[in-house]
Amino acid sequence: MASSVSPDIAGLRALSHPVRLRILGVLRTEGPATATTLAQRLGLNTGATSYHLRQLAQHGFIEDDPERGTGRDRWWRAAHDATRTDFRGEGTSDEDVEAYLTNVALLYGDRLRSAVAELRFLPEEWRSVGTLSDWEVRLTPSQADDLVQALVRVIEEARDSDDDTAAPFSVNLNAFPRPGALGPES
Repeated sequence: MASSVSPDIAGLRALSHPVRLRILGVLRTEGPATATTLAQRLGLNTGATSYHLRQLAQHGFIEDDPERGTGRDRWWRAAHDATRTDFRGEGTSDEDVEAYLTNVALLYGDRLRSAVAELRFLPEEWRSVGTLSDWEVRLTPSQADDLVQALVRVIEEARDSDDDTAAPFSVNLNAFPRPGALGPES
């Protein structure tokens, strides 16, 4: 599996649907599944799930899993570990980028709320290893880009552990100019 994909504008539009983002997330984190399994997992109907799977496949985000299935059951898997976005490319529109990022932010918010709700049920050694911290530093655009790239490198250098105490650990990196500092409200 390739490590990441950078979608073109058509792919970005396809990912701008919240159900497709959720489906892709489940396939990446939980592994291959059928439309029926995904529909049950996400509380959707199978027809709608199949439609969204076809859209994701059309844009190369998912693919058939040939090692599974019986011919009647079609299994899908993520084609990449991650999606990387570069919004400076030709053909990107502000509306497409905003639609995509809004759905990503909503998905991250849902995941974060779930993590907080489950915190008290975690084993003691896991309760204090995460963070919901924020920092604000005054930077130039170049310094901000350098900071983000350095953080990305640190995260990408982390390696999966085979230790029995290891568990999936989510890291969301959100870095942006403080709202209202540079925009029309400032």
